[in-house]
Parts: sequence; C-alpha cells; structure tokens
Amino acid sequence: MERRREEQLGAAGAGAAPALDFTVENVEKALHQLYYDPNIENKNLAQKWLMQAQVSPQAWHFSWQLLQPDKVPEIQYFGASALHIKISRYWSDIPTDQYESLKAQLFTQITRFASGSKIVLTRLCVALASLALSMMPDAWPCAVADMVRLFQAEDSPVDGQGRCLALLELLTVLPEEFQTSRLPQYRKGLVRASLAVECGAVFPLLEQLLQQPSSPSCVRQKVLKCFSSWVQLEVPLQDCEALIQAAFAALQDSELFDSSVEAIVNAISQPDAQRYVNTLLKLIPLVLGLQEQLRQAVQNGDMETSHGICRIAVALGENHSRALLDQVEHWQSFLALVNMIMFCTGIPGHYPVNETTSSLTLTFWYTLQDDILSFEAEKQAVYQQVYRPVYFQLVDVLLHKAQFPSDEEYGFWSSDEKEQFRIYRVDISDTLMYVYEMLGAELLSNLYDKLGRLLTSSEEPYSWQHTEALLYGFQSIAETIDVNYSDVVPGLIGLIPRISISNVQLADTVMFTIGALSEWLADHPVMINSVLPLVLHALGNPELSVSSVSTLKKICRECKYDLPPYAANIVAVSQDVLMKQVHKTSQCMWLMQALGFLLSALQVEEILKNLHSLISPYIQQLEKLAEEIPNPSNKLAIVHILGLLSNLFTTLDVSHHEDDHEGPELRKLPVPQGPNPVVVVLQQVFQLIQKVLSKWLNDAQVVEAVCAIFEKSVKTLLDDFAPMVPQLCEMLGRMYSTIPQASALDLTRQLVHIFAHEPAHFPPIEALFLLVTSVTLTLFQQGPRDHPDIVDSFMQLLAQALKRKPDLFLCERLDVKAVFQCAVLALKFPEAPTVKASCGFFTELLPRCGEVESVGKVVQEDGRMLLIAVLEAIGGQASRSLMDCFADILFALNKHCFSLLSMWIKEALQPPGFPSARLSPEQKDTFSQQILRERVNKRRVKEMVKEFTLLCRGLHGTDYTADY
Repeated sequence: MERRREEQLGAAGAGAAPALDFTVENVEKALHQLYYDPNIENKNLAQKWLMQAQVSPQAWHFSWQLLQPDKVPEIQYFGASALHIKISRYWSDIPTDQYESLKAQLFTQITRFASGSKIVLTRLCVALASLALSMMPDAWPCAVADMVRLFQAEDSPVDGQGRCLALLELLTVLPEEFQTSRLPQYRKGLVRASLAVECGAVFPLLEQLLQQPSSPSCVRQKVLKCFSSWVQLEVPLQDCEALIQAAFAALQDSELFDSSVEAIVNAISQPDAQRYVNTLLKLIPLVLGLQEQLRQAVQNGDMETSHGICRIAVALGENHSRALLDQVEHWQSFLALVNMIMFCTGIPGHYPVNETTSSLTLTFWYTLQDDILSFEAEKQAVYQQVYRPVYFQLVDVLLHKAQFPSDEEYGFWSSDEKEQFRIYRVDISDTLMYVYEMLGAELLSNLYDKLGRLLTSSEEPYSWQHTEALLYGFQSIAETIDVNYSDVVPGLIGLIPRISISNVQLADTVMFTIGALSEWLADHPVMINSVLPLVLHALGNPELSVSSVSTLKKICRECKYDLPPYAANIVAVSQDVLMKQVHKTSQCMWLMQALGFLLSALQVEEILKNLHSLISPYIQQLEKLAEEIPNPSNKLAIVHILGLLSNLFTTLDVSHHEDDHEGPELRKLPVPQGPNPVVVVLQQVFQLIQKVLSKWLNDAQVVEAVCAIFEKSVKTLLDDFAPMVPQLCEMLGRMYSTIPQASALDLTRQLVHIFAHEPAHFPPIEALFLLVTSVTLTLFQQGPRDHPDIVDSFMQLLAQALKRKPDLFLCERLDVKAVFQCAVLALKFPEAPTVKASCGFFTELLPRCGEVESVGKVVQEDGRMLLIAVLEAIGGQASRSLMDCFADILFALNKHCFSLLSMWIKEALQPPGFPSARLSPEQKDTFSQQILRERVNKRRVKEMVKEFTLLCRGLHGTDYTADY
C-alpha cells in the first residue's frame, strides 16, 4: 500500500507538466522515480518532466535548494545542471543587476563542494564557466585572474589542496565550455581573444604547481589536464614551452603518464603550432629522449607506454613534417625522428593482439611523402636521396607487419581480432600503393627479387607467411597501378606456379594477385596458361570461394578474346562446381557473370552449344518447380535459378560497342552471325517463365527475379532484344494487371527508354504504357499510401516517357489530368525517393506545356494546385533535403508558365499563415518577386528556396543552418 502511494506521488511529480508544479518536493520525487523506479515508462515520464523543469522559470528557485548539504549527490547534481542550463541557454533572461550576486553564489557553492561530491563540483564549475563566458570581456574583464585570486585567498574554510583542485577544475572546464558554447560568432571572437590574454594568469600557476616537489600527484595530474584544455584555444606554442618540458619530465611518473601524453599531443597538434619552428626544433630532442623508455616498454610488453610515446612522436612528425623538412640544416635530427617513428611502425608483435601502436603511424608516411614530393625539383632530389632508402625499409617493415601469425596462434584469435587484422592489412595495402609513387618500378623489382630468392633458395625452408606477405605487396600495387610495362611481371607469373600452397590465406592471396594481373594477362595472353589451371583448381575449394570466383571473373572479363581455347574446360569446371553447390549464392552469381564474359567471345553456334549444356539442368529443375505447389523452399530455388540466368545475361554480349566508354544509350554494331543467343534462349524459356509467374504473381521476390532477367538482357542487348519486345510487353501487361509491382514498372521504363522511339515497337509499348498507367491510377483511387515503391517507379516511368517519347502523352485514352493530380498527391508522401521522383516528373512535364496540348490544358487548369503543394512542402511539410527538387519545379513553372505563375503565386501566398505562420506578408512578397524575376539561373532559385524554407521553419540565422 505504501509503495503504491509512493508511485502515485512520483507520477504526480513526473506527470505534472500541464500544471507546471515545479517545486523542490516534486523535483525530488521525479528524480527518485528516474533513478529507482523499475518501470521504464515511469522513468521516461520522469525524465521528460525533469527536462521541462530544468528550463522552467522555477529552476532559478529550486536549483539552489537542491544544492543543500542534506541532499544526496544525485539531487545536488540535478540542481547544478539546472543552473548551467539556465545560464548557458537563457542568459538574456537574467537582469544585469543580478550578475554579481549570481557569480558570488556560484563561488560560494564551488568553495563548499571543493571538499564534497566531485561530480557536483564539476557541474558547478561548468555553470560558473558559462557565466564567465557570457560576461567576458566587458562585464567581467579579468574573469580568470579573479578566479585564481579568489581561490588563493587564505581565509577560506577549505584546506589548501581542496581549493587548489577546485580552482584547477574550474580552469579546466572553462576552455571546454567555450568550445561547446552557443555564443554568437562575433562574441566568440571577442571571448577567444580575452581568454588568450587571460592565459597569462593561468600558465605561471600551472608551471609552479607542476614543478614544485611538494605538489601531490592528484594536483599535478589536474594541472596536466588543465594545460591540455587550454592549449586547444590555440595558445602560441612558444608560450607553452615550459609546460611542455614539464610534461615531458612527468612522463617518467606512471601515474601522470596518460595525462602528460594527452597534454603534449594536444599542444603539438594545434594548427597554429607550425609557425613556431624554433620551439618545434627544441621538441625533437625531447621526443628522441623517450627512445630508451619506448624500448623498455616494448621489451616489457607495456602496450600503454609504447602507445603513448608513439602518439607523441607521430603528433610531431605528422603535423609538422613540412615545417621541419624546411629546416635543411636540421635534416639529421628530423631523420632521427623519422627513424623513431619507423621503430613504432615495426613494433614487435602481431596487431591487434600483441600491439596496437603501429597503425597510428601509417598516416605519417603519407604526409611525409606528400611534403617531400611538393618541394621544387632541386630540394626534392636532395630529400629523395635521403628518404628513398627509408621508404624501402618501410616497405620491408610493413610487409613484415602484414604477415599472418602461425596457424596455431591464429586459431586462438577471436573473430573480432581477425577482422581488425584484415582491416589493418587493407591499410597497409593502401600505404604500399601510395609509396609506389615515391619508389616507382624499383619497388616491384625489389619485391620480385625477394620473392625469387625465397622460392628458389635451397638453404632454408621458407615460411608461407613470408611468401604470402610479398605476394600481398605485389597485389596491393597491381590492383590500382598500371603494371603493364613492368619487366618483372612475366617473372612473377612464372614464379606463381612454383609456390607450394599449403594454406588458405596463401591460396587466397595467390588468387587475388592473379586477379590483379588480369589486365596484364590480356596484353600477354601467352602467359594465361601458366595461371588458369591454378584458378580452375581453386574453384572447387569452398574456402577459396570469393578469391577464386572473383579472379576467374576478372580474367574472363579482361582476356575473353584469348580464352576460346580454354572455354570448354572453364565451362566444364564451372558447371561441376555449380552442380555440386560448392559456392554460396553471391559467388554463384559472379561465376555466371564470368561465364557470360567468356561465352561472348565465341561463335554463335559455340555459344548456343555451351548455353545448352550450362543451363539445361536449371531449366529442367525450373520445369519441375513450376509444377509444385508454392512453398518457401521451392521459392528460394526458383529465385536462385532466375538469378543465375539474369547474371549470365548481364554479361553475355556478342555485339561490340562502337565506343566501350559511352553510356547505355549508344547503338551497337550488328551481329553478323544470326540471331542473338540470349534472345534464342529467352524465347525458348519464355513459356516456362510465364508458367512460373502464374503461380507466383503475388510474390514480389519472384516477380522481381523474373523482371531482372529481362531488364539485364535489355540493358546488355539494346537493339538485339527487339524480337522479344511484343511478347514481353504482353506478359508485363498481364503481370501488372493482376498484381501491380514496382519491378514491372522499372522494366517498362527500360523498354520505353530503348524502344519507344522506334516506329515498329511503338504500338506494343504504347499499349503497355496505357495499361500500367490505367492500373496505377486505379491504385491511387484505392489508396496508394501502402505502395510508395510503386508510386516512385510510376513517376520515374512517366518522366522517362516524357523525355524519350512525349507522343505517349498524345493518346486520347491517357487521362493526363488524373496523372497530374496523382503526381501532386505523390509530392506529399513522406518517403523522400518517391517525392524526388514526382518532382522529376513535373520538371519533365512542364516544359511540354506548349508542344503537347493535353499537358498545356491540365497545367492551366490544375497548375495552381501543384504550386500550393510545392509551397506547402517548402513551408515545412517536406524534408529540407528535398528543397532543391521543389526549387526545380518552381524554376520550370517560371520558365514555361510565367504568366500563370505570376498570377497563382500572389493568390496562393495571400492567406495569413500560409505556408507558415512564421512569415510576414513582406517576406512572402519578397519571395514571390525574387522567384518571378529569376528565369535563367536555376542555382539562384535553389538558394532562394533554401532561405525561404528556413524562414518558414523559424531556423533562419540559427546553429541548425550551419551545414545547410
């Protein structure tokens, strides 16, 4: 009974928002509910109510009471947080004559909590920091100096150490609060300048506390954190010299190590620091002086210490390599720093299990290389001479770090560790690729020599890890760099068959290396036979699925005109692994694409013969499945078979483009050998596909898989697909009439795009277009909200029809008015892609006002409705990310229907509160005039719409517009 009464009291506190009964008692009850009530709904209610309480006027009253000594820390913390929120967000509500008393009260509370709860102390310090930032520089010109003076006063009841820690906490949060404050930009500049001056009151105090032997460890740690906070205000590096040196000395103290590292790294990493070259030069010996400590840490397996020292070395090298390279007379000391970073890159142990430091250094090598290559020729030549050997050493170090551990050790790694190692190797691969720019062809020769010595040496057995790493280096470079002119690749291709492959990781890398060299093989087809047997053998191993299939696909794509002698073998092996289901679905699809490339280069009779043997088993399986009653397992099999066919037809292209680099709109050279093999196969299986469809019409996945076969074939074959157009149009019409699906509309759009302009194909395409339009309009009458994907695809189809064949809109049976009204309705959908597609339709439709009579008529009658929908969207009903699309409609209306728009826009903006209650009549008038004036520059219209939508939403001039 008592507990129930307590819950009711808590609910009264938490649910009292309408009554705004924000009393101390209710706040305490709500906090009790938030922390201790097991019911999550009650907790959420309490949190919501407490958030309202924090911003209420009563917060000024209850905050101080919640800080009373008899309250528990959770309640005191809420009181301190409420004070911070009131000061930071509602500063303008505070009368100026209250500033001093508020400041005094905060000082009093901070002094009291100096020996109390640390979390409450921090919140109070943040509140005072916020007050100081709002008053600086005019109302409180020497804020920081005053804080230091007040806390150093001897008459305080708190002991010296407590006061010292409280002052340091306050000084630490002050710059942090500045970084996150919502001060207007002009105020931010003034306050930053004021703080820069005030650091003169802070740094001497920090130096004194850090250097005097009597300072306890907790104080010195707080000093380092305070320094770390202040340097982020871009304090001149030379002013930080003494503190940085003290921080380096503190690195020897294990308790202060982490705080020292953070302070040094923050100080070195300021963007402004590169101006102070003399100070940077003084830092190099300090960093080099850490090498013994680093070696000891590595020897003892102390990852935290080695990680911290590495961070310092990298911060200096990465942020200031250009400035330090410019000091040519100091080249040796900078080279010593580079070698120290090299030690960090090659730190012993396997990442991420034995070490996590080496990954920190990789970006440094990019930066150093960029800086060296940015110098003028003479200086660059000097530095190339110095740093080329360093970068060759780096390659050795990186390839050593990329090596896998022993099989036994790797077996103990968790899946997360293996994934981290995989990503680490990708980072190494990217670095090697980048380093190639510095080292050039000599790098490949270097790798080849090492691999050759390794594989031909009879003195000692080599580890597979070493071989794999060298191949990985080759692969990294060959994947992105043109190695066609390299004189070492023939030798490498000759070495690959000599590799004793006893391990999956090595086999994978061999496959990927062959794949990376596929373009080279296309130029040197005589070498294909050296590596193709390895790839075909690997196809049968499920553990090499991804690498072997992707490599075969690359070879078939790049070398297809040289593969006919091997075609029968490739097809036979592929067929075997497909039938045995060695590979997962996605690899089966890649394999079919590989076979499509392969078959494309054969004679038509050969293609048909291979196609027959390749797909006959699947056709037989599909025939069997078509007879069965639909169920989940046979659906998967159907979708799989249809996927195999569509992936095969994606790449099986027997005609040659006039220009391989052009888009899908280009025409192709005719095929001299007779009917297109893909069309022959499609015609043979057409009845079967229809039979499958008849049973699965209500399943979106199966319909999508069927449409994908034809869509991919159309995209690949273009004109060659022509014989299939009539029967496909008929099938699509039947499909869509029975159950409308987006995939059918997408395929219709493809047909319109490629064939609608050809007189022979216009009748069936027009009939299909009218049919799907009629069915979709009926869907709109029934309620289209459940089908945003269909509406999206329908709008894209309409836009494509207007773009490719506006004649489709001339037919009397097309209800253009209904289409227009449905598109206006689609503009109000919450799904962004659908709205975008609808906007795209209108930007295609409006330019046709003059040439298509029915379009001109409907725009005249219903254009005002379109304008209102656009203005509603701009007024706040649509996402701000879509404003460019609505701006396009306004631009099109202005350009093609100017006299109508000038009349409609004034009428539409007349009603008060439309399109937003935040707009004044003057703002609306300005907007309409701006729009009507701009008929040439679309970018300007987009800017106007962005400005206007911000006004409508009450966001103009706020922080929210910063990235907009």
